Amino acid sequence: MKAAVIVFPGSNCDRDCKVAIERSTGAAVEMVWHGDTALPHGLDLIVLPGGFSYGDYLRCGAMASLSPVMNEVKLAADRGVATVGICNGFQVLCEAGMLPGALLRNEALKYVCKPVALEVTNAQTRFTAGYAGRREVTMTVGNGEGNFFADADTLARIEGEGQVVFRYQDNPNGSTNAIAGVVNARGNVLGLMPHPDRAFEAELGSADGAILFQSALASA
Repeated sequence: MKAAVIVFPGSNCDRDCKVAIERSTGAAVEMVWHGDTALPHGLDLIVLPGGFSYGDYLRCGAMASLSPVMNEVKLAADRGVATVGICNGFQVLCEAGMLPGALLRNEALKYVCKPVALEVTNAQTRFTAGYAGRREVTMTVGNGEGNFFADADTLARIEGEGQVVFRYQDNPNGSTNAIAGVVNARGNVLGLMPHPDRAFEAELGSADGAILFQSALASA
């Protein structure tokens, strides 16, 4: 199995993701710079990590979504490669048009960093199949702009079609419908604000994030 972690200027969870994937799955992980115009061959998983790409100037993820490597990420996703955007990576995927909705300033206008309980609202995706019927998992959030928003028609569609994958038990940032993670219509692109890369071993307080990476690679 082979994975790639995309590194943008300002990424600060790229190595966290690399270690989490390696220890959780045994997959080989390559770091790919945002300015590259090609991805490694034979990828089974692409991860866009958390951080503050381009210092969050303009809008979170907006500038990173225009990086040269994103053309290749989109092409790979179109081919069906599993793609995950975590926190800032989720923002990038939304800005790139690969996922519905947008991430706004947290409702309380404060940075939130803490463990959160999540409901697995769709356990039939390639990213959640490994939870084997578990309805609640724990990961960690760390964001100032994690407030998921979408217009009424988009919300009705993604709710009705099972694209909402994770939901907060105690909504920490005011996200509409307490949405914490969504997939695209095809089901191979996931964006989530909580960090599975900070919850992949029991010593970190939870190993639930490891199952997400394992599920994504098991489906390849």
